[in-house]
Formats: sequence, C-alpha cells, structure tokens
Amino acid sequence: MISYRIDVTEADARAHRFRVTLGIPRPAREQRISLPVWIPGSYLVREFARHLSGLQAKQGGRDVPLRQLDKASWRVCCEGRATLSISFNVHAFDPSVRAAFLDAQRGFFNGTSLCPRVHGREAEPHAVVFGSLPRGWQIASAMPPAAGGRRFVAGDYDELVDHPFELGNFWRGSFVAGGVAHEFVVAGAWPGFDGERLLADTRRICEAEIALWHGAKARARDLPFERYLFMLNAVDEGQGGLEHRASTALIAARRKLPRAGTNVDDEGYVDLLGLISHEYLHTWNVKRLRPAEFARYDYTQENYTELLWFFEGFTSYYDDLMLRRAGLVDEARYLGLIAKNVNAVLATPGRQVQSVAQASFDAWVKYYRSDENTPNATISYYAKGALVALALDLSLRGASGGKATLDDVMRALWAASSGGPISEADILAAVAAVAGPRRGQAIAAELSRWVHDTDELPLAGLLSRSGVQWRAQPATLAQRWGLRVAESALTGVKVTHVLRGGAAERAGLAAGDELIAADGWRLRRLDDVQALAANADASSKRATAPVTLLVSRDQRMLSLPLAAPDAGAAKGSVQLAVDAAAGATARALRRAWLAG
Repeated sequence: MISYRIDVTEADARAHRFRVTLGIPRPAREQRISLPVWIPGSYLVREFARHLSGLQAKQGGRDVPLRQLDKASWRVCCEGRATLSISFNVHAFDPSVRAAFLDAQRGFFNGTSLCPRVHGREAEPHAVVFGSLPRGWQIASAMPPAAGGRRFVAGDYDELVDHPFELGNFWRGSFVAGGVAHEFVVAGAWPGFDGERLLADTRRICEAEIALWHGAKARARDLPFERYLFMLNAVDEGQGGLEHRASTALIAARRKLPRAGTNVDDEGYVDLLGLISHEYLHTWNVKRLRPAEFARYDYTQENYTELLWFFEGFTSYYDDLMLRRAGLVDEARYLGLIAKNVNAVLATPGRQVQSVAQASFDAWVKYYRSDENTPNATISYYAKGALVALALDLSLRGASGGKATLDDVMRALWAASSGGPISEADILAAVAAVAGPRRGQAIAAELSRWVHDTDELPLAGLLSRSGVQWRAQPATLAQRWGLRVAESALTGVKVTHVLRGGAAERAGLAAGDELIAADGWRLRRLDDVQALAANADASSKRATAPVTLLVSRDQRMLSLPLAAPDAGAAKGSVQLAVDAAAGATARALRRAWLAG
C-alpha cells in the first residue's frame, strides 16, 4: 500500500514544517512521482511544489538517484523491488483552506500539498500515517481511520487528496442528519462560543439540503457519504470554504460564531450559515454531479470547463434559499440577500462584456487574479450564476403554475447521471424535460441565452409574478461617479477601481490615486467623499461646473475636473420586498418557492 508518514515535532510546528515520508512498495525501475499544481474546487495553478525541500530517496537503507524533471515531478532510479522511501519537508504557512498550515497551536493540510502522486499506482489504496505530533493534539478527517486512530486509509489517490486533515486542540461536536453522523470541529474560537447553537442550525441546513436531493423521507443509504465532517478555522479576519466528498474546510471571522443570546438574524452569523450551506451543497453539486471535463482530474495543469456558472452559481443560489427553507431566516431577510447579489451584479460593468460561460472558462486566469480592471472586464460566475438559477427557477414555476421547479431539474440530473459527470447538453435536456412539451424547449433555449450572452436577466418581471416587489433605489457613489474607493489610516482615501464609461474615467482618474481635496476642501475619510457627492447632487451649478479634484499620483499632484452626471442618469440599486397586494396565484408561487 502506498503510504505517507507525517511527523511534526514541537520544533517543526514552530518552524511551520511538516516532515513527510512517502513509502512505495514494489516501485517501478524508473519510478515517477509528482505533486499536484492545483486543488479541485479552486481553479488556479498554485504551484504547491514550491514548498517542498530536502527530497531524499532510499531503498534498503541506501541512497538511490532522484532527479527533478520539471517544476512538480521527480524520477527515482530504483534497484530491485524493495520499498522505496522518499522523505522531504513541506513549508506550511498558508492560512487558507486550499493548502497547508502549521504552527504551535494548529496544523491543517490538503493531500495536494503534502502527498505526491505515484505514477502508475493511483488506483491502489493509500494510507496516511501520523508519527510524532505535539502533545495533546487531536486529528480530524473524514478519511476512514484504522485501528489506533493514527492511520487513515483511502481507496485511491483521488480519494486521498479529497480528505483534508485538521490537527491540534479544537472544539468538536456532532449531530445526526438523514440518518448519518455529522461532526463539526472548530479551531481558534473564543471561549464560550455557542457550539450547541452552531450544531443545531447546521443540522437544520443539512436536513433541508438532504430533502432537496433525496426527498423528505431520505434514508442513510440514499446519501453519498457514510459520515460527514465540517472543519472550521476561526480567525480575526477572513472567509472562505473548500468542498470535499465527505467534508468541508471552512474559514471565518471568529466574531461571526454564535454566542449565547445571538440573534439568528445577526448579519455575521447569517453569513457564516450561508457559507456552511454553500459548501455542504457542493457534496452533491460539483463533487458528484460535476462537469464532464472533470470526469478524471488532471493534476498537472488547468482543467477547463464552461460550466462553473452551474456548479458554483446554482450552488450560490441554493445556499441562501436553504437558510430560508430551514427556517433560519425570514422572507424579508432572504429577499434582502437576493437584492444584495442583484446589486453586486448591477454594479459590475463586466456583466456587459463577459458571459458566465466565458467567465467559467476564464476562471484560471481571471477570477482568482483580480485587479483594478476586473469589474470592467469580467463577471462573477458565482453571483450572476446564482441570478441565472433564480431566473430559471421562477420561469419554471411560473410557466407550470408551480408544478415544475429547479429542484426537479437538480434531482433529474442526479438520477440520470447516477450522481456523476454531466454536460451542458444534459442540463438543457433536463430543463426541457421538467418544463414539459409545451414550454420545455423554449425555457431551455432561454437558459442557453442567459448563459452565453450578456443581456440583462428578466428578474423584475419574474419576481413580480411571484409576489415580490422590485423597488428601484438611488444610485450609489460608485454607480453615479463610476469609481470605487477605500479608506486607509496611512494613505487617506484611495481609488481602487475606475468603472468603464463613468465620470471618473472621463476625468482621468486611475486606480491608486489618492484623493486629497475637492474644490479646495480636504478629503480625509470616506464620509468626506460621500458628503462631496451629496453636495454635488444638491448644487444646481454642478450640471455645468465640474468638481476640481486634487489627486496625488506617484508623488505628483494633479488637478482633475470631475463632472458628476445628472442624478437620475446612473442606474441605481434595487430593494426587494414582499408584495402585500399580490394576487392569490403570485402569493402561492412565492410560498411554494420559499418553502420548497
């Protein structure tokens, strides 16, 4: 069996260093190994091999030649069939969920960061064995443990790297959902956080999502895992998650954890519950149902697909909807979450440049590498993909009188593919079949246009027919002036983005400019900039007289004329609310949509 021994001494932990020994019984004469350059679920080449050092190969206690072939692969010239042992160190100081981290308090790693692939042996069982660990440290993973609790076995390499490990002293609790044991471990939490509340609310999310995929009477044998593990690292600032086949790694600001007496509508806690909901949904939608291009991962390079709008965007639609169906947020809060996403998309000029299908394909070079031009050139397949899902769900419900839903489409795809790879053609076929012969092909064609074109989605009308008011709100500063700014204690107010076609672009402002003064008045804080915009709105002379901005750029002082547009010219934001005057049909559609 291929094995990886992990050793961590107290000194190693302080030095952020994992010691790894790879054991390969019966190696090939020229045995090749390689470390993945990316981790599934996070679409960026991250070059994990840059953290490896000190590689040594031995057979029968003797050194054997080891040669590096490229940035992430090596070849060992073996002598006979004796077990090959390759040892190395891994620097681990990435606090995200995508790589590896180690210090005196905590350890975490994904197999893609510590466990090289043994070429030709990927289909065999693989074991992770822990040797020395700091005193009192626990181990948590969804990988099945063997006797003793320090040896874990995966069926093959793909499974091995799909089970991250949490190490250290952490809080842990458990519950049962769908007849299956679920465990939650939390590292870095403040003492006294309300763990029982977190477990109870997470259980309600899990039950709602199990019902989405398998019905209200789902049994343990229906679920695609035998146990499930949530791993949450609580930090000062940060948020993110990465899905795995039977677990998820989460990171969130510790202030978002529930405390005794926390209101469920607390914005930070709702945000955390949405993250939990999103990553748990991925257990079905991307870990089992997945793009046909991901039927087999290529760990050596980018794996392209145009379907992240479905696997990330549709998951983003359901994550907050599941909070509503689980009874964790009310209608008003849920509609507010939709409006927040709508406004984020409306504030992104790139929605008129890039389709969500193209955004999916470009994820490798654009989504994770944002810069000052990102809002102008791209659209988030998460954010707009979620709105595509919303539009599709409401279209199906409206066309069928509530008899056909996006839930039906998701379950149909699961059944037709046996929870496996699917293509865009499969998605469109499922939509057509669920919608029925009268409207099916038309709705499927409409979905295809939404995905491949850059036209605005017909959300206002669809929401109105479902008993939801679409209320236009005044344009924000970013929308009116076409710029985004940030405040710093050291540099004052700086421009972060200049939006295409706006007043800031016409004035010649650039990302990185420090806003010093306007019409002779000092600008020190964001509030000052907001006041400037309000004064410009209130002053009738602004229609003809621009604001004179004093800007610092690369140590030079520039005077730039900023002509603010007419207050009604810029597209504003949106507020959504329950329509109290909606008819019976619209009210029924809304209730069924939000209740599931």
